Amino acid sequence: MSTPAPTAEAVAVAPERRAGQANLRQLIELRWLAVGGQLATVLVVHAGLSIALPWAEMLSLLGILVAFNLFSLWRARLTQPVSQIELCVALLVDVGVLTGQLYLAGGSDNPFIYLYLLQVAVASVLLRPVYLLAVISSAVSGFVMLMQWHRPLALDPNFPTLLSPNYLGGLLLCFLLNVGLVSVFIVRINRNLRQRDAELAALQQRAAEEVHIVRMGLLASGAAHELGTPLATLSVILGDWAHMAPFAAEPELREEIEEMQRQILRCKAIVSGILMSAGEMRGEAPALTRLPDFVAKLAADWRHAHPQAELSLQADALPARDIISDTALQQVVGNLLDNASEAAPGCPLTLRATCPDDGSLSLSVLDAGPGFSADMLAHFGDPYQSSKGQPGRGMGLFLSVNVARTLGGRLQARNRPEGGAEVVLTLPLASLLPRQSAPHAPSR
Repeated sequence: MSTPAPTAEAVAVAPERRAGQANLRQLIELRWLAVGGQLATVLVVHAGLSIALPWAEMLSLLGILVAFNLFSLWRARLTQPVSQIELCVALLVDVGVLTGQLYLAGGSDNPFIYLYLLQVAVASVLLRPVYLLAVISSAVSGFVMLMQWHRPLALDPNFPTLLSPNYLGGLLLCFLLNVGLVSVFIVRINRNLRQRDAELAALQQRAAEEVHIVRMGLLASGAAHELGTPLATLSVILGDWAHMAPFAAEPELREEIEEMQRQILRCKAIVSGILMSAGEMRGEAPALTRLPDFVAKLAADWRHAHPQAELSLQADALPARDIISDTALQQVVGNLLDNASEAAPGCPLTLRATCPDDGSLSLSVLDAGPGFSADMLAHFGDPYQSSKGQPGRGMGLFLSVNVARTLGGRLQARNRPEGGAEVVLTLPLASLLPRQSAPHAPSR
């Protein structure tokens, strides 16, 4: 039995799950460093500085930290994803143990009180803002409480132990400034990095789609070349049949031959359009037309190809500007009308053309059908996403979206409040305007 392919949602969740596991392992390593550092500090202070410390209480707190880290090691081996709440609880445990150690070793007088900043910095990198606030609140609360309640260190009687209230106030203000600046700037940097990663992922997806389109273009161009010869042969054979006496004497056969000739001419026109879109005829000068005439021809050509369908055109306020008769744009609009006709058979269609401002053109296809489902709207324009339920379908909208993107525009879909669907193609008019040759400098 073959293994089912992973869904897009599962692929998107996998990096987040790996990141959670990696972050938990980083916290475990950092906690082992904290255990070793606290133990070494206690030994140095006791043996090197001859300062008496409450060994039993401090070692008990270290034992709690070691036990929690062993539990974290067991948790890291599980397959369940590590949530933000778990990371937040782990950091709160670290803050709590640090607060206990500082309480037993002088409180705010202890120079290691600024280790709170490390917890805030780590939380700023790993946690979302709502969980980050919990860690910041616990660190600030611990700092403030240690200023009032703590066990003083047993120092030399000649050593001054009382600090000025002004000094303590400045110490608290400095700590609050450090906490605020560290958390704000790290959160902003993380947001910038996530935005960069999202943009890179979008560019990679677009590059993959463009490679797919290039392959399809090569396939279509090769097929068009191959179809040219048999179509020409059929055209010649039908021309000969039309002049043969047995066929000329039968009006019905003559009508069928003429219809076959018309269909062959249509096939040849389609093949020519494919070759033109693939760049086979780029040596020819681009055809210029007026914007209202271009839109009117779009509607007329589609009506001619679909005489059984009803299409109304709304294009009264278009500026009379010269544009290039873009073949790719014609195919996009024709494809949108075809999709609307198939989605709402027998229902009237509307092609609406407007210029919301001087720099853009909006082409809307409206139908009175059942509209789009929520899943179709979520995956609108993705390849092989079709409501027809047939394999290999759904490439028309995918190509239309990429043509719109190439022209600097976008393709959007929505359900109309009064019923039916609307697909809107918006693109800048500058992409259709003919390029003006640069004026020559006047001679002297």
